[in-house]
Amino acid sequence: MKVLVIGSVYPRFHEDAEVPWLRTSVAHLKKAGVDIQVLAPAYKGLKSHEIDGVKVNRFRYAPANLEMLTHEEGAPSKMASKPWLQLLAIPYIISGFFKCLAICRQWRPDVIHAHWPFPHAYIALGAAKLFRIPLVLNFHGAELLLIRKKKWVRPLLKFAIGQAKAVFANSSFTAQKIKAIRDVNVEWSPYGTTLSATNSQAAHPVTDKFKILFVGRHIERKGITYLIESAKYLPASKFEIRIVGVGDLTEKLKAQAAQLSEQATPVIFTGKLSPAELEHEYKTANVFVLPAIVDSKGDTEGLGVVLIEAMELGLPIVASNVGGIPDVVVNGQSGILVPEKDPQALANAFKSLEAEPAFIADLLKGARKRIADCFTWDGIIERQIAVYNKVIHK
Repeated sequence: MKVLVIGSVYPRFHEDAEVPWLRTSVAHLKKAGVDIQVLAPAYKGLKSHEIDGVKVNRFRYAPANLEMLTHEEGAPSKMASKPWLQLLAIPYIISGFFKCLAICRQWRPDVIHAHWPFPHAYIALGAAKLFRIPLVLNFHGAELLLIRKKKWVRPLLKFAIGQAKAVFANSSFTAQKIKAIRDVNVEWSPYGTTLSATNSQAAHPVTDKFKILFVGRHIERKGITYLIESAKYLPASKFEIRIVGVGDLTEKLKAQAAQLSEQATPVIFTGKLSPAELEHEYKTANVFVLPAIVDSKGDTEGLGVVLIEAMELGLPIVASNVGGIPDVVVNGQSGILVPEKDPQALANAFKSLEAEPAFIADLLKGARKRIADCFTWDGIIERQIAVYNKVIHK
């Protein structure tokens, strides 16, 4: 079976940390016997190359110094801060369209699997129709957010969904949004962990403080401001909040933390960490938190793959009951769900875990079962290949 995977981002070199879940997915498909190639845009003149033994076909869409619409930050965010980048959207689609035609004419894949269907469905459609190749669309949530800001995107997505032979969504939350556009069958296809087996189930030594760990970009929908607010309800003698990462809101969040009283739990910003430093944070933490919210743009967590990784590292989870998070965290079974934007509820969850080691043990047992049932790569890829076979033989 030959599959052409299309995406807006793919690692540019072996050490590149871009979209690790997509890279891992492609590697597992290859391991399962799928003959696979990737189509992705160039970045500053980058030519086609190989990653993990997989050919990555790069399409050029602008002079090298302008090829920065993708990678390192989402295209919508880049276009919001640099509106002139929108001028690259048309050459991006046209160049990708013709590159896809050329690959399919020569290689003849059995399936085209397009991630982020707006605009990649339109890069794939010509080749899919001309060479009668089944098109599979994979939604991750960001493309659906565009509908709120750009109403004309909705009919384009509705048409594209109608042309697909199968539709994947990374969460039940994303699936509901797809069905609101067009009532089609949607396959749930989440991500698995990108951690190596040697890193899983790390030990968590008993320390003088109960360490609360957040890892992620410092952006509005992560809800970090409510985590900092929860420090007011936690005794400084028992707890410590550690915030890993950077982002647009970092300085504002640091200023908020600096206003806390001496009686509040300390909030420590680590900045961006190396893989070894990040591993140490996980190993020495007592709980992982994702206080996500539905932000002012209507955006929220599509799945929260970081929760799966924290579970595999043996950390109990506290997270907001928004977006795709409930697909991972079943309240009271594989973690604790709290209402969004509720610092007191966050603090109460941390206190209950600190006071009840047996409760943590039960949650970790439930988390391992949840991962085994839904989030192992073997299971995800097996279901994905079953869909490929189904559309090929329709």
